[in-house]
Amino acid sequence: MKRCPTCNKTFTDRNLSFCIEDGTPLVEMDSPDEITRVAPRDEGGSDANETPSVPAYRPPSYVPMGTSPERKRKAWPWVLGILGLLLLVIVGMGIAAAIFVPKLIKEAVNNNTSNTNNNRSERGNSNWNSNSNLGANQNGNDNTSTDGESAPAPTDEALVLSQLTDIENEWTVANINADKKKLNRILADDYAGTTDGKTQGKADYLRNVQRDTSIQKWEFEDLKVDLNGDRATLSGIINLQIDNKPASFNFTDKFVWRDGRWQAIGSEVTPVK
Repeated sequence: MKRCPTCNKTFTDRNLSFCIEDGTPLVEMDSPDEITRVAPRDEGGSDANETPSVPAYRPPSYVPMGTSPERKRKAWPWVLGILGLLLLVIVGMGIAAAIFVPKLIKEAVNNNTSNTNNNRSERGNSNWNSNSNLGANQNGNDNTSTDGESAPAPTDEALVLSQLTDIENEWTVANINADKKKLNRILADDYAGTTDGKTQGKADYLRNVQRDTSIQKWEFEDLKVDLNGDRATLSGIINLQIDNKPASFNFTDKFVWRDGRWQAIGSEVTPVK
C-alpha cells in the first residue's frame, strides 16, 4: 500500500510510484490503521457497490520544476561561422593587396628612375669620377638623333658643349676598360689622333688599346667649344689621378656630325707643363 504525502490518497497498485493527481512520489504505508483497502470488483459482478479495479498507471518521467530537457547542440552554426570568418580574412587580404601592392611597385619604379637620373648627372658634371661609376658611364651618346642622317647638326653652343662633354666622359671610360665596341662608335672611320708626337688611325687605336686600372679618378676643366656648322672642336684640360698621383693633360678633340650624332675625327693630347 502506498500513500501520497500531499493529498493523502492511498493506492494499492505497487507498480504506481507517483500520485495520479499531483505527481508527488508515493511513500510506503506501514501502519494497518492507515490502510484503506480498495478491493477489486469480482469478475462475476456479485456486488454493485464494490469499487471497480483501477488499471495499472504508468506515470510519465518526472522532470523537476524549473528544468527543461537538454537539447542536442547542432554543429552547422559553428561551421557557417568559421567559413564566414575565413571569407572575411580572404576579402581583407585581397583589399590590402589591391591597395598596397601598386604603391610598392610605384615606389620601386621611382627609386630605379631616381638612381638612373643620378648616374646620368654624375656622368656629365665636372666632379671627380671613381671606378665604381665606370659601368654607369658606359651608355650611348645622348646626342644621338632618332631621325638618323636626316637630323641636322645642333646650332646651340651650350647644347653642343654638353653633348661633347658626355662623349668625353664615355671616351675616357672606354679607354680605361678597353671597350672596343664603344670606341668604334665614338671614333669616325677617318679618325686620326696624336699622342706624344705619335699619330695613329682608328684601326691602330682599336688594336693597341689596353685596359688601364691605374687611373682612379678624372675631371675636366676649362672646356671650350668652337662650333662651325656640322663640325665642332672641344678643348680643355683633363686631370687624372694615376696610382694616387695627379697628372694633367691638355687636349683638343675634333668632331663631325654624321648619321645623326657626333663622331671624333681627330685628337691631340699633350702633358701640362
